[in-house]
Amino acid sequence: MKAWPILGIAIIQAFLLAAHWFIYRTWIDFWFPLGPASSMLLRTAVLVLPFVFVLSALLGFRFSNRTIRVAYGFSAIWLGVANYLFLAALLCWPLGFVSRLAPVDPPMPYVAGPLFALALLAALYGLLNARWIRLRHVTVRLPNLPESWRGRTAALASDLHLGNLNGIRFGRRIAARIARLKPDIVFIPGDFYDGSGADPDRLAAPFRELNPPLGTYYVTGNHEEFGNPAHYTEAIARAGIRVLANEKAVVDGVSILGIPWGDSTYPIRVKNTLENLHPGPGEPSILLLHAPLRLPLVEQAGVSLQLSGHTHKGQLFPFTWLTRRIFGKFTYGLHWFGSLAVYTSSGAGTWGPPMRLGTAPEIVQMTFE
Repeated sequence: MKAWPILGIAIIQAFLLAAHWFIYRTWIDFWFPLGPASSMLLRTAVLVLPFVFVLSALLGFRFSNRTIRVAYGFSAIWLGVANYLFLAALLCWPLGFVSRLAPVDPPMPYVAGPLFALALLAALYGLLNARWIRLRHVTVRLPNLPESWRGRTAALASDLHLGNLNGIRFGRRIAARIARLKPDIVFIPGDFYDGSGADPDRLAAPFRELNPPLGTYYVTGNHEEFGNPAHYTEAIARAGIRVLANEKAVVDGVSILGIPWGDSTYPIRVKNTLENLHPGPGEPSILLLHAPLRLPLVEQAGVSLQLSGHTHKGQLFPFTWLTRRIFGKFTYGLHWFGSLAVYTSSGAGTWGPPMRLGTAPEIVQMTFE
């Protein structure tokens, strides 16, 4: 393993250890005195739980069996719960200071108790909300669009993250939801898989039944490129989905372009690919590119519409703030960059904690005008 991945894992592990210690320290300082057995149980949890997610995620990248799926599922849920317990612990200290001025004896548990209870309720809501997949209706008006395309619909499903957590049942649910829309064309702009060791052919099987009249098109996201992308793209192709790897497919007068995640991280590769594919200013074109990146280059190349995902719209608070800082208004929804229309989906699935708070999972029904 290279040094950078090891360093990244070490940093994540150190942060998780520090966060768990802070939750533990806040709990014992703000709650009623704990007995020896309770204190030992909490200390053991603080030492064990920070390692469970990283270990199960690393094993899940290579293997897939019931034990790994259960361990990863538990640790992913716990990671989301710990996120909100950490926020609750942060709030305890300033509110605890203020509560000392109140005539309540003892004051501290009355601060920590409601905050930690609220954290657990937030995590529970996030779990339920992440499984409630919304249908978004979007209308896009593109210049020079052939008459045959006006009124046609596309289904956009990004970031399914099929693997050890979002398994075959989730895939069937998404495929069935898309099929009910009866779209003319389907777009999947990356992270169809989560990069795990789960069987990619089995996970892609439900999508063989879609068969929209104009086809289904896909580009890789960052999770398919954690290891060998061909492991996933070959399974996608066997499911009857067209993989666009720096390629163009002309569909009834509209060019469908695709740039894989790895190439999209290099501006010069994006520029050269778009020049080679020749989407001219008068030629309507749709680009699949996993993240809402390289917008100046894409607009300059004359692309009409870019379809992306990746951001999850932040997936759960407070990371919603972070994605907004990175991607600005292009974090989510339909926006314009000059003459280029950009739609960024919040995605249908989740990665890490199977929770959403402040965001919603979606499948998009896009109508062209």
